[in-house]
Amino acid sequence: MLDVACREVGYIYMAHVVIIGGGFGGLAVAKRLARLRGMAVTLVDRRNFHVFQPLLYQVATGGLSPADICAPLRSVMAPYKNVRTVMGEVTGFDLDGRRVLVAGEQELVYDYLVVAAGARHHYFGHDEWEATAPGLKTIEDATAIRGRVLSAFEAAEVEPDPEKRRALLTFLIVGGGPTGVELAGTLGEIANDTLKEDFRSFRPEEARIQLLEAGPRILTAFPEHLGAAAERSLLALGVRVRTGVAVSAIDGDGVKLANGDQIPAKTVVWAAGVKASPLGAMLGAELDKAGRVVVTTKCRLPGRPEVFVLGDMAALQGMPLPGVAPVAMQQGRYVADAIEAVMLGREFAPFAYVNKGNLATIGRAKAIADFGTFQLSGWVAWLLWLFIHIMYLVGFRNRVQVFVHWAFQYLTFNRGARLITGERG
Repeated sequence: MLDVACREVGYIYMAHVVIIGGGFGGLAVAKRLARLRGMAVTLVDRRNFHVFQPLLYQVATGGLSPADICAPLRSVMAPYKNVRTVMGEVTGFDLDGRRVLVAGEQELVYDYLVVAAGARHHYFGHDEWEATAPGLKTIEDATAIRGRVLSAFEAAEVEPDPEKRRALLTFLIVGGGPTGVELAGTLGEIANDTLKEDFRSFRPEEARIQLLEAGPRILTAFPEHLGAAAERSLLALGVRVRTGVAVSAIDGDGVKLANGDQIPAKTVVWAAGVKASPLGAMLGAELDKAGRVVVTTKCRLPGRPEVFVLGDMAALQGMPLPGVAPVAMQQGRYVADAIEAVMLGREFAPFAYVNKGNLATIGRAKAIADFGTFQLSGWVAWLLWLFIHIMYLVGFRNRVQVFVHWAFQYLTFNRGARLITGERG
């Protein structure tokens, strides 16, 4: 048990801050608090590494290896001597006693608690679909999807029945947000470019890739004309976009739509929604429909001013925010500054999100960018997407490796991480 008393050290009070989650928000809090004299920070995560989630789809499609987008938390936190990293599974909270309960009968006593454990897939009441339509939130998800995609092509090589081969070569992505669009576009590139010389019994270009969206259009977070540009780019890659189609059932044979259509397919990927980590329910607070903790405009748990919740786990009162990395990072820096203000007896303003723009890539040299009055699509937007994602990667080594891999892919159309790993069912 780690118990750090709150005591005066010079002009500031020493305090122990426990941060749950080593994602974008958690790291932002830890790094900013680490600069404060007399501050003790404990970062807890059930994994020993940080994942750059915006590039998980690149791992899922063989463009990058898991190590390219991950960074060991101990390595990231090594320069900050007042930050302790703990690998453990949080099992509950004792808010009255200011304790975090960790598996193995461990506990952490805190002065301030920051919960930023992220989100998982949301199947809208149909959790049984996860077995046949995995989502994309973890490295394990990405490698599993990569295995399914590549195994489908391998099975098609030795399948003599045309109908069964057609099902093997049908790839369905459910959800027309950025993740779904990026996956669909990359699968189109794989079928039309990367694998076109690799098989003898069929042409990979025969693959049918469909993007299914229940709403009236894809990429609703972007202006309509940019969404239309993205749809044209997907069409050029051989991807069929179907809007206004809701999924009613998913099994090992494919997808059934609400209109009664049945699509035979052996590979289905879920990109239609997320829900907050179940840790939110353990806080005993009000939750919204997506399982997010309803917090004040200062990211505080109502009635618990020493507890902060941020990122994908938080629903700010009267302030709907997108579930993207910039929100978590800005909230992380805000919460760190808020804790400092409280310790110094200062007031602090409510959180205000500054939207610096949205980006989505569709494929090779194809992307869209929305910076408010400045909007564009195509080559320039793609270059911006590349630059911003490389710069936001954690760790210099990862930035260099990803840059080299992408340069190689651009010149050769080859994806070097096309490995089928793990047990195959």
